Amino acid sequence: MISASAGTLDEAYERLHATGPEFDGYLSNHGPMAAEAMVRHGHSDLVGSWLDGYMRRLEEFPRGLSPIGSDWQDALGDLRRVADWTAFFRAEIGERPWREVLNAWWPRLLPGVVAAATHGVIRVGHAARALLADGDDPSHLAELAHGLAYWAARWQTLPGGHAGAAATAAASRARAATPLESLAAIPRIAEQAGGIGDRLAKLGALPAWPAALAGFGVPAAPDQIRALLAELVDAATVRYLFYGHGNGVMLVHSATAPNAVLRTLPALDHRLWAPSLSASWAASSALTAVYAPAEPAPRAQLPQPPGGQAPEETAREVFARAVEHGDAHVIKFADTAVDVFARTGNPDAIAGVLRAAELIEP
Repeated sequence: MISASAGTLDEAYERLHATGPEFDGYLSNHGPMAAEAMVRHGHSDLVGSWLDGYMRRLEEFPRGLSPIGSDWQDALGDLRRVADWTAFFRAEIGERPWREVLNAWWPRLLPGVVAAATHGVIRVGHAARALLADGDDPSHLAELAHGLAYWAARWQTLPGGHAGAAATAAASRARAATPLESLAAIPRIAEQAGGIGDRLAKLGALPAWPAALAGFGVPAAPDQIRALLAELVDAATVRYLFYGHGNGVMLVHSATAPNAVLRTLPALDHRLWAPSLSASWAASSALTAVYAPAEPAPRAQLPQPPGGQAPEETAREVFARAVEHGDAHVIKFADTAVDVFARTGNPDAIAGVLRAAELIEP
């Protein structure tokens, strides 16, 4: 029996799967991700009306060119083939268990983690959470196919190193810096201007970038990997409060991308956890390098979280404010920040949502 919330999400997926993964030439379709976050946090009743407004901006799902076959590597990073990739993954998931398909394709897609400003991996992470929580119903499986297809069609590697290559445990012991300290030490490109493609291309000429990318140590034990990945999500979320003014929209993904990976870990073979942590570090550090300002905003100018109530009530109130704000990035960041607040109790995570609502237009 499908729960009411899962049914609401199915209805949202069915509406959204008639639309393309991008609109206005380059903007990612956030509808499936925001809808899943709203359902997960108890706002199923608002999903339909939110989509009524959001979907006015979207475009029809594109037509395919030719089937994806044994030459699939040639189609990586070709947005013209997104419909072909979608058909391919829908067929794959129709023939095999979704976890088997995910584990086969995750290491192939992981080096392109920054695809579409990390929206590929984020969409997959939301789909995986929905499947793990609600079960293997057809609309949820179709959403995973759409997410994997978008990731494949926008697949993009970073200059200066392999995003999925894990550092050794020895390197981890030699480098005792926390994720928060490691992000603080990320070098910045000299001129933070232009679109994300132009900015990421500049990383190749940044002398300290290869060392920063490779210097994040990854432990060997799965429980340590999961804990360190959670710390990375925590650090990126808290840093948004102080550095989000560099680019309110794009720096959201420095936290939501690694959190998407964290949520997918339970569906992945443990052997994929180490490269997943490395790729998460690559995504967060790259976005930091190309968008984060050199100086933090003064704390006195930053919002404070609601006080005088239980933590659970604070989290519910702030997520509700994000839904009321309406922007998909604010909703998705609130989804991650609530996780961080529940894990750490750090009020800066909740304040970061209010900061996002200030920086991003409703």
